[in-house]
Formats: sequence, structure tokens, C-alpha cells
Amino acid sequence: MKAVVSVALLFATLVLSSEAVQVQDGEYFFSAESVKVLQGLLDSSSTTQQKSPRLATTSYASVCANPTLPQEFVPLCNQSGSSMVFSRLAAVPMDVCEICAFAACTGC
Repeated sequence: MKAVVSVALLFATLVLSSEAVQVQDGEYFFSAESVKVLQGLLDSSSTTQQKSPRLATTSYASVCANPTLPQEFVPLCNQSGSSMVFSRLAAVPMDVCEICAFAACTGC
């Protein structure tokens, strides 16, 4: 009986985790909820929208230092080119991800 309950619990966990919407940028995959948090942090850290990601390096560095940054992004902060990934993630329209109409969003 314990084995049946364990298998059912494992199956339920797999089903729930497989239904999570993922946002992909190149080789990186992030949960949609984490990307929403990142977008909120980026919006709050920059009062003016900068068009060039190279000009926004300071903004991304401050986001990486923010303790509320989801743990998914911490390894990315330590890599070169992270500002480009952050700028692309900031541009992902999350409302479109929720209805799975955007190519970068998977798991629908």
C-alpha cells in the first residue's frame, strides 16, 4: 500500500512540474514566475528604459545583487553575456506566455 501511495505521489509531482511554463533564451530555461520577478526587479531598478543592453550593465549588476532575485538567475549573473540574456528576458511579453502564444515559452 505504501508503494502505491509513493508512486501516486511521484506521478502527481511529475505531472505538476511538467505543466509549468518555461521561458527559453538560447540554452537557458527559466520558469515564467521567475521571469516575472526579474522583470519587476528590472523595472524598479531602472527609471528610464535603455534601448541598448550594453548601456544597462550597471542596472543588471544591481539586479544580480538584489536578494529577492530568484535563485535560477544567480548562476547567470556570474557569466559573461548575462546582460544580453537579461535584456531579452525583460522583453518577453509575459501575458503572451500565459496563453502560450510566444515561441520562447514552452510547457503549455
